Parts: sequence; structure tokens; C-alpha cells
Amino acid sequence: MSRPQRALGRAAVTILAVTALTATNAVAAVTGVSLAAACDKAPTDVQVSDHWLPFTVPAGLMPDAQFDGLSAELQVHRVQPVYAHGKCHSVPNRAAVLIHGRSVYGPPVFDLRQPTPEGVELSVQKALARAGVDTFAPNLLGYGRSTRFDHGLNDPGNASLRPYESDGTCLYAEGCDRTHVPAFPLDQQGTPTLLFTNPLGGQRRAHSSHLRFARVDTFVRDIRQVIDDAIARAQPSDGKVTLVGYSAGGQHIARTLYAANPNPLLPHTDQYIAKVNRIVFLSSLFLNNSTEEIAPPSGWATFPLHVYDAAGVAATWQMPAARETACTGHVVPGSPGQLWTQVLEEETTGLQWGGTDPAHPTGLARSPVFSSYGWNTMVAGQLTPPTLVVHGVEDTTTSVANASTIYGALPTSMTNKVLVKVACASHALLLEGCSGHRCTPASGTPYGGTPGAPWAGPHATLKAALIEWIRSGTFNGAASGQFLVDESGVVSAGP
Repeated sequence: MSRPQRALGRAAVTILAVTALTATNAVAAVTGVSLAAACDKAPTDVQVSDHWLPFTVPAGLMPDAQFDGLSAELQVHRVQPVYAHGKCHSVPNRAAVLIHGRSVYGPPVFDLRQPTPEGVELSVQKALARAGVDTFAPNLLGYGRSTRFDHGLNDPGNASLRPYESDGTCLYAEGCDRTHVPAFPLDQQGTPTLLFTNPLGGQRRAHSSHLRFARVDTFVRDIRQVIDDAIARAQPSDGKVTLVGYSAGGQHIARTLYAANPNPLLPHTDQYIAKVNRIVFLSSLFLNNSTEEIAPPSGWATFPLHVYDAAGVAATWQMPAARETACTGHVVPGSPGQLWTQVLEEETTGLQWGGTDPAHPTGLARSPVFSSYGWNTMVAGQLTPPTLVVHGVEDTTTSVANASTIYGALPTSMTNKVLVKVACASHALLLEGCSGHRCTPASGTPYGGTPGAPWAGPHATLKAALIEWIRSGTFNGAASGQFLVDESGVVSAGP
């Protein structure tokens, strides 16, 4: 091609480019979107989805060897930010993995669809997603729509039987049981409103599994898989997730981050510690128990299945009677019922259980019985990621003293640790509101609120705290320290 032809070609390309640019500018003028703002710095919406993670149960990971080698899967509830025009490159990707407690499933707890008087949902996941955080709330093995196993939690005969006699003998043909904590009560098979009528038909059954369903390390394996999945899907800019443990989930995440875990089925703990940028203990269980599991028969439960009904869910909001009166509006109207509705949405077999009318089962929720270990001051003392501890002062399920103990046991060399106690908050802190005169501060602004506006309640404080912690590792602008959120939502420093 001659030089004049090459020049003519370049001119033609230039004309086409100018024409395209002119057309783009015309579209921008019509839509009101400038070229400089053709991306979003903040999410425009959220997207809710569920997916499943398959795996094979490693031999020796579960107490009952009959489950070794079986195929299983974990349900993961994801709520992610959506950017209508694409996310601007300057906006980092952030991800959080939220681990549920002993009984109530992850998706209902962290993504409760109940609206508040302020016009927002109680959902923690949606609040984080609107702040640009991609969230993953799994159901651990044995919960929700994760695998339960036919001879595990799908068998109503695996719920608890009557106790052994004091001398260790059993007087009943179907067998007897023992339990190690009141949270896993005996003779649920014989309770009329639970299993005795539906589905047992008035006859207790022998167990098809005579051991507790899981150990803490069973859930550690699950959490590791979800961490890897969250990083692969969300692609956080730092390659890490923030790990949040609610109630008994606090025990599970602590064990996940225990560098000295000797379980040969869970190698490379240091690699998973490196995948976590920050941690949050929310209303956390803390038993100061043994570092490693004590082998049976030293008092562990001899049954794998626990069931509960709507009353068990409503107890999450329980607080001392005097505080019930003072903490006006802490139960957002309709929230216990909505939580139970969403729990049953996660159920399958349990929908045909419960109640005293054989023709009309009320539906029960199922959760696994598991051993507790690996969450004590020694374990807390070796944690390395920056740590936020949040607890309700009125919590009657896991005492607020747990929060002080956890915070005090964290390494003295840790410069990024925060303790937050929230007044007028029960074990349901993440779902609680506020109403009445107490919600309007005499002075100051509720944390995460608007000047002059009343406090929306503990749920709003927690969401603001999680967003700030995930983004910057601070609470109320501080990287360390102890704080109290009062009955009006105003923060003050101090033990």
C-alpha cells in the first residue's frame, strides 16, 4: 500500500472514530449519563441467590462412621451488590462469610425479610450488599437444605429418648439417652407437641444412629469450603473475606482460625488464616472449654437430632422482665413470626412433623446435636486477624460476660481489637428495633443514624458497625477500645 493510500486509510479510521464518539455523546446527552460517570461507585440494587457446594464426607470427620465417604452438599445463601452500569474500577470488591448459631439456619437469621417501621428490611445481608459487600451465609452440614442423611437427621427416631437411670441402666426397650447440655434436652420423642404424635404415632423408636451428629471440626471443614467458594465467586480485592460468627458460630470460626488445630483431616490451617482479613464475634458462645474434643463416653449426647418449634425461635428475643419493659420496641412487630416462616422455608422432612393432631402437623425445624470444644482463652489468645466483639447487654442466651472474656483474652499485642456492648439488645441483637421516647437521644446522634432522628435500634447499629469494620477495621473511627451503645443508640467509650 502506498503512502497516500495509508494516509487515506488513517483518515477513514479517524472519521469513523469521530462518528462513533459523536454517537456515544448523543446517547449520553439523551440518557443524562456522562461518559465520566458510565460506571457506578455505589450499588444500585442487590441480587439474592442460593447455590450448593458438593463434597465427600472424609472418613473420621463425623462421630458416626456410617456417614464416612457419603456424598453431601452445603447450601449457601448469597446476597451480592449489583451495579447497573458496571462497578467503577476504583471501588474494591469485598466479601463476608456469615456463620449461624446452634439451631436457627443461616439464611433466615442473616437475610430476614421483615420490614421495619423505618421502611428497611431487618436483613443484615442486604444492608451489607447495599454497602458493596458480597455476603455468603451457608447452612452448615445438618442445617436447612444442606445434607441431613436418612439415618441422621431425616429419621425422627434419632431425636432424644428418656434418660438412663442413675445407676446407668435403661428401663425401656427402645433405649435411653444422655445429654451434655440443656440445649439438647432429653425425650423429645415423647413430647406430644413435638414428635410423639407426628410422625411417631404415639410410639418411641430406637435410634438408627447412636452418636451426636457432628463435632466442631465437622463445621470447620464446612467453613473452609465456603471461604474458598466466596473468594472464587466474589474475587475480593485483597483476596480475603471477613468472617462473622453468630452465637455458637463464634465457637466455629474461632476453631477455624486456631493455628494449632491438630486434626490431620484439616491441614494447612495457616493458609485459611491468611484468607481472613477480619473477624467478628456476634453474641458469641464462650464456654472456656477444652481445647480438643473429649472422647465418649464422658457425657456427650447419645443422639444426633434436635428439633424445635416456633416457641423456640421466639425465645431468641428473651430478656429479663424489667428490661422488657424498659427496652420498648426491641421486638420489631412480626419479626419472630417471619423468622419462623423463613425457617420452615428451609425445611423439607420436618414440615410433616409436630403438633397433636395426626392430620395436621405443625412443622418442626431440625438441627444437629454436636460436641463443643476448642473455644477458650488459650484459643482466643492466639487469634491474629483484627477482631470485633459485639454483644447485647440483655442477652440471656449467651451472657454479655462472654464478650468481655473474649476481648480480654485476645492477644495483648493485637492493636486492632474492639469490644462493643449494646444496651436494650438481647440474643436477637441483629434483628432488634426501638420505639418510644427512649429512641431519641437527649444529646448526640445514634451510631450509624442521622442527626436529629431517633435510633432505629440494635439492628441498625450492628449493620453500621459491620460495614465500618469490613471497610476500614474501625468502630466509630477507632481501631481499638471498648464501647457502650446506650438505650438511645449513642456510643460512649469505656469498659
